[in-house]
Amino acid sequence: MTARVTAADRLAARESERARSRGLGILHPLLEEPGLTDIYVNSPDEVWTDGADGPRRRDVVFAGEDAVRELATRLITAAGRRLDSGHPCADVQSAAGYRVHAVIPPISPETTCLSIRVQPRSLPTFEGLCAAGMLTESMEEALRGMISRRRSFIISGPAGTGKTTLLNALLGLCGASERLVLIEDSAELRPAHPHAIRLQTREANAEGRGAVGLADLIRQSLRMGPDRIVLGECRGAEVKELFLAMNTGHEGGGGTLHANSAEAVPARLVALGALTGLTAEAVTLQAVSAISVVVHLQRGPRGRFVQQVGVLSVGEAGLEVLPALSTTPEGWTVAGPAFAALESLTGQGLPRRGRRPERAPTSSATGRGGERT
Repeated sequence: MTARVTAADRLAARESERARSRGLGILHPLLEEPGLTDIYVNSPDEVWTDGADGPRRRDVVFAGEDAVRELATRLITAAGRRLDSGHPCADVQSAAGYRVHAVIPPISPETTCLSIRVQPRSLPTFEGLCAAGMLTESMEEALRGMISRRRSFIISGPAGTGKTTLLNALLGLCGASERLVLIEDSAELRPAHPHAIRLQTREANAEGRGAVGLADLIRQSLRMGPDRIVLGECRGAEVKELFLAMNTGHEGGGGTLHANSAEAVPARLVALGALTGLTAEAVTLQAVSAISVVVHLQRGPRGRFVQQVGVLSVGEAGLEVLPALSTTPEGWTVAGPAFAALESLTGQGLPRRGRRPERAPTSSATGRGGERT
């Protein structure tokens, strides 16, 4: 029996096609800028970008609130979602690869707010990140050893520090015969690897049905014969499933986690575990056997860079990250108390304490060390 096509369905189809064809409108010229990562529309006459040169206010001006609202509605509708009084907030990934978040009044009291994460045409390789100064030679050797010896890891850092970019580059170092299952809310990982399977979450429909979350996808991935399970971002109850997967023979996996410092990672894991009813003691036992290495990123005057490579362990106060290699504000690499443990985990002959530390190279293009990620 043929399904009945209503006038509303035809209207939605036309609006979806119109949105796809018109793209980002007056924002489109900004996409030509090298290193652009984000576009923020705060009001019709206030547009900001972020990228290689840091946050910058731009001279782009919309005709008015209706023009911003129209653009936001088109982008959201094109991805099959709604943006209206019943759904005043929406977060989608466009067919062109942009991650779009929109908020309309009255949630945003004065004007429509639009945030667009731009996917680069090509993602840097691990070698490219090293050459640009994101990490020093000692850290490069440690991370290569971490991948080759299948040590599970977490990449942490504040927003916009390049966590996903580094994760994507590291996955390119995995053996060509390894089967990678990548699990994400928004499909951002595109590793240079011949055997990578991508899974993406799905929001509930207008009736509140059909949602598929990260925890569901981790469980499904276990039946897909993975050599490594990779979680694009761990931010909720899925942490329990991730621990279970890594503790049942699926070594070498990884993911990213928002944290202001490497020392804050244990508290973040405990907080996420609490969402699933896990006690701090249970999280500690699960985490320390599931995760070996924590790689923390930071963003400073010299750009985005690996601030610390640490080892997850259990101390007197519970779960903790002990620093093994750290980058000073001046760009020097120094060894920490977990240096020997990291060397054992990675199997690399890292520089010993007492040797002259290394300085990360500085990007000649921007005067900052670190790839714009």
